[in-house]
Order: sequence, then structure tokens, then C-alpha cells
Amino acid sequence: MNDYHQRLANLLLEKNQQLSYDQAITWVELLWDDFETTYAKAGKEYMGSETTERIVRQWIDLYGTKLHEFVAKNPKYKDFLNQKPKILH
Repeated sequence: MNDYHQRLANLLLEKNQQLSYDQAITWVELLWDDFETTYAKAGKEYMGSETTERIVRQWIDLYGTKLHEFVAKNPKYKDFLNQKPKILH
């Protein structure tokens, strides 16, 4: 799973210069878990890491440039995404 997360975090960093590497990894983990949890709750059969990577990649392509704005609108996630020092790549 680590390779998937690293690839996706690097893609996210290409799309969004406002995020640190730690924040990008956190976003990838959140998106990954959200997709797999939602899929499972819907009663769907697990399709594998490749499918999850494809979906998260699509989300990053569509929304990656704006993810840093999400925290401002959703303070519930602020502490979670700011746990680690903000070191820009």
C-alpha cells in the first residue's frame, strides 16, 4: 500500500503546491480510506488496490488543486491535517 500512497502523494504535490508532503500523504490516506469504506458499506465486493488507486487518482486530478481550501471550510479536519509540521516540498 505504501507505494500506492507515495505515488498518489507525489501526484497531489504536483497538482497542489500549497500542501506539504505530510499533508499530501494524509489526504491520500483519507481519500483511500473513504473510497474503500464507502464501497464496503454499499455492499460491493472488494476490487483491489488498483481500483482504489484509479479512483483516488481521478479525485486528485479533479480536486487536487483545491484540497488545501477544504480545511478552511471544514474545521473538523483542521487539527487532523495540521498534526505534522508544515514543510513544503
